Amino acid sequence: MKIRSVALLLIAVIAMTSNGLMPAFGQIAEPHVYDGQTAACCAGEETTAAVVDEVDATTAEKLPEGVFVVRVYYNTAEDSDLLTSFDLFEYNNQEERYFLVAVDRADLARLRSLGFRTEVDPEETANFARLATPLAQQAGAAGIDTIPGYTCYRTVEETYAAAAALAANHPKLAQWIDVGDSWEKATTTSPELAGYDMMVLKLTNSAITGSKPKLFITASIHAREYTPAEMATRFAEYLIDNYGIDADVTWILDHHEIHLMFHANPDGRKKAEAGSSWRKNTDRDDGCTTTYGTDLNRNFAYQWGTGGSSAVACDETYRGPSAGSEPETQVIQNYLKAIFADQRGTGAAPTDATGIYLDLHSSGGYVIWPWGYTRTDMPAPNNTQHQTLGRKFAFFNGYRPFQIADGLYVASGGSIDYSYGELGIASLCFELGTAFFQDCTTFTNTIYPTNLPALIYAAKVARTPYMTSLGPDALNLALSASSIFISDRPTLTATINDTRYRSNTGEPTQAIAEAEFYFDVPPWQGGTATAMTASDGSFDSTIENVTATVNTSGLSEGQHILFVRGKDAAGNWGAFSAIFLTAEPTSVELKSFTAAAAESAVTLSWETTSELDNLGFNLYRATAVDGPKTKLNEELIPTLAPPGSPFGAVYSYDDAPVMTGVRYFYWLEHVDIYGVTNLHGPVSALVGMARLIYLPGILQMGEVAPVGPYEAGQTRQMPTKNIR
Repeated sequence: MKIRSVALLLIAVIAMTSNGLMPAFGQIAEPHVYDGQTAACCAGEETTAAVVDEVDATTAEKLPEGVFVVRVYYNTAEDSDLLTSFDLFEYNNQEERYFLVAVDRADLARLRSLGFRTEVDPEETANFARLATPLAQQAGAAGIDTIPGYTCYRTVEETYAAAAALAANHPKLAQWIDVGDSWEKATTTSPELAGYDMMVLKLTNSAITGSKPKLFITASIHAREYTPAEMATRFAEYLIDNYGIDADVTWILDHHEIHLMFHANPDGRKKAEAGSSWRKNTDRDDGCTTTYGTDLNRNFAYQWGTGGSSAVACDETYRGPSAGSEPETQVIQNYLKAIFADQRGTGAAPTDATGIYLDLHSSGGYVIWPWGYTRTDMPAPNNTQHQTLGRKFAFFNGYRPFQIADGLYVASGGSIDYSYGELGIASLCFELGTAFFQDCTTFTNTIYPTNLPALIYAAKVARTPYMTSLGPDALNLALSASSIFISDRPTLTATINDTRYRSNTGEPTQAIAEAEFYFDVPPWQGGTATAMTASDGSFDSTIENVTATVNTSGLSEGQHILFVRGKDAAGNWGAFSAIFLTAEPTSVELKSFTAAAAESAVTLSWETTSELDNLGFNLYRATAVDGPKTKLNEELIPTLAPPGSPFGAVYSYDDAPVMTGVRYFYWLEHVDIYGVTNLHGPVSALVGMARLIYLPGILQMGEVAPVGPYEAGQTRQMPTKNIR
């Protein structure tokens, strides 16, 4: 749809009058037919010239010039079926029970002839009017790369250029793929209607091969909706910019494919950028010469033409001459079928169905899912799973989650009805923002930062969205040291939270039952889990802090990644979150450290595997794990392996005399050539008992004592457990 200038308004009114689509001023309105339904209730009501006067005689309100936005109040949801020939926004205020419709004075007359109570919405009218100024006439239009006055929104060309640059600069992560042609490119040879390639940006780490779960996002299928294309573009830029820096972004791109169609309607978008409130594509061959084009989101082949669309080519919700008739629709349908298998058949998709399709629109502040085509064939087979996933997305962006026909209106031939109906994949739509044409401050400070984590979550759960969205989130991942020496044992902590759904939606939550982490290799690649424990000692709450000690023995140098997830009491594993750990080579790789008690002495023995930068050792003793330490050696015990040696050595030290019947605790400290010290231990021996004693959970026989980085001259005691 588009904002018409005064000239176009007159042409449209004349054309509609001559074609019988609306009554001439002062004539009786004839009943109008919408999808086989007749507005019989309103036949015979007069449409008087007073309606199009400057002042509306029925309300005494001054009517704006040109096109303006009105609230159309309704009694039942079925009243929306009478509005398919109007410029109906994707908005439904269920509390006050009104829709938003863009009209001129003639349209307003038709609305009132149908029996609707209407009211001009000044704020929405002012917002809508911003779309009516051609780019060249807007402030700051010289040399534009973005929508002037709205520098946060890029044009089609600028968006395509940004995507192409991502692919050129990051060839291992991004591909810019031509997947088809727009209507103008596919059907015309006129240089004035050159049209566009339909493009997809595919993001994944191509160095990691094999089948990967997929997230497919389309944006701005309604041309005048500027926010969705920019949201999708910034999401792509965020992923590329943070690969290798942010652990979550890194594992998402390593193990998933993200497919982004920034402009699902580039022809229409270009017309909107020229100063028209254009909703449809620019198909000119269906008999309309004014508000021509097909509403692409009424043209998809699943349940096409069953309700909530118009058969009249000039109407804003015109569904096209046949199901999937438009090149843009065909491209999206074909791409969906190319990257997703049919997992549904005729019933519900399995709970482990893989893949997510998101269609980004504006505005309204909704998260919505199938069905849209019907109010009677409800709910959809996987409604419970869609509902949970929608409520999870709504936690992040604060939007209202609901099934389309329940909370908005009937709209058949939609993209997400097709993707779910034909393929069974999780399919949802975000209606971004609170205004039809959002100002840049709101977009930058609210829409983008609240929807970015929702899109990241979608990528995280794309492997099994129907299952994983039921489980808790892993949050606040932290390591006691993010950079460690090999053989150190840093502490990993996280919060497992099962409550993160849109509030007051009734989504059930459970206590946390388990938590675990994987080191470098996730479970779908055969990785082994390490259990994490509840910090307070038991799993009995919907939010639990968890902890674990990370064994880094034998770890290779460089960056590693830890995957953390939690499970609730209902058995649902939630989404993974990840954190990086960097391992550096230690100056001493310790193979063993033991204490052997005799009658009046303790022999301390240790063996090293390598001593690259070692100067020597110190030994410390205490009579309690947390007691004060006494240094045993007056001078540094010298290394037996030359500095820089890749080989180790065997050492022994006798602590004598000692008291019989006393348990002693010992620590070994190595000092490197830079003055950095690492403390290992403790080990323990009870004097008078001729056997080794090891503390459970501290150091076992043959186990390498923990090693870690320290400032020069510092020592530390490793975490311990109570002796049992």
